[in-house]
Amino acid sequence: MSITTQAELTGMQEASKAVAYTLKAMIDYAQPGMSTLELDQYGAKILSGFGARSAPYLTYKFPGWTCISVDKEFCHGIPSPKRILKEGDLVNIDVSAELNGFWSDNGASFILGADIQQHQKLVDASKDILRKAISHIKGSVKIADIGYLMETEAKKKGYRVIKNLGGHGIGRSLHEQPEELLNYKNRFDNRRFRKDSVVAIETFIATDSTLAVAFRDGWTMVGNRGGYMAQHEHTIVVTDGAPIILTAGNEIFG
Repeated sequence: MSITTQAELTGMQEASKAVAYTLKAMIDYAQPGMSTLELDQYGAKILSGFGARSAPYLTYKFPGWTCISVDKEFCHGIPSPKRILKEGDLVNIDVSAELNGFWSDNGASFILGADIQQHQKLVDASKDILRKAISHIKGSVKIADIGYLMETEAKKKGYRVIKNLGGHGIGRSLHEQPEELLNYKNRFDNRRFRKDSVVAIETFIATDSTLAVAFRDGWTMVGNRGGYMAQHEHTIVVTDGAPIILTAGNEIFG
């Protein structure tokens, strides 16, 4: 969507506050021995307290309030009573929701407890790349140039990007134009970011794979060559200067 009134900005701020607060609370609440279903139900209570509704359920009938992916699961993991979190797990939580007709989206990967499997470097790379990408986004900047920046930074750090996942426009629904805000440069993409538009910018930084493929449950995505992936996401408003980070309350940048 494009922000044209103060009421629209306020609506996006409120929806973004709900998802950002929920994401941070879920990260803080997660602990070894907990099932991903229990973690999801905790997030559901918080979102419901804001009056917000799960975006993946509303849009796709996803079987959960949030997406929780663990270790070699890249994204769209289904909360399950059988999936028990362990010390050192690489966990990704993606929280998106609708509130009063406005939609917002954010996500983060993190290490649960001690970094036993040495994933912190990957997590930090994903955060750094998202921060740098957002700092370069403003009205009239080419979308493909931000993708180029993200892939270049990933390569510098020894990683790859997932080429069939990307950010997207958001606001009055979960996915809007511009779609496919990719983590690499599509030389055929001449689109530019528009001032006042709302977009969800997200990283997909991987150790081995370049594509995400569906797992047997039909929802969860894993890597075509295995390995691990970290994702971080903010919903932002594009301006002529520094973007407005609507989901800054998740504190993924510290």
